[in-house]
Amino acid sequence: MLFKKGIRYVLSIFFPLVGITHFTNPSFFVAIVPPILPWPLGLVYISGFFEILLGIGLLTPYRKQAAYGLILLLIAVFPANIYLAISPTAQEALETSQTLAMVRLPFQFLFIWMAYLQTKVNKTIQS
Repeated sequence: MLFKKGIRYVLSIFFPLVGITHFTNPSFFVAIVPPILPWPLGLVYISGFFEILLGIGLLTPYRKQAAYGLILLLIAVFPANIYLAISPTAQEALETSQTLAMVRLPFQFLFIWMAYLQTKVNKTIQS
């Protein structure tokens, strides 16, 4: 299915690029780690590592496992997006508005759906 394959390539480019940004500009991501969580910089590096690994994993025979990993990762980082939406401090650090932060929230569900599509491996022909 061409649509599913197109989404796979989009995700396999998007996630590694964002993951690399966790290492090149970690302060951007540290600013949205909820203060209740310990070791924000470590969490940023860990999530960036898994974004790179799982994004590339979508291009391997293990794409189903990589897609499930991305789903779990997206759920795990969702509190950071919620924190951005409710925290004036985080919004100021990222120079964004609460409105834009709120608009970002549904995109997590879109990315989860896109990753979920990659778990549906065609049994007869690997698409």
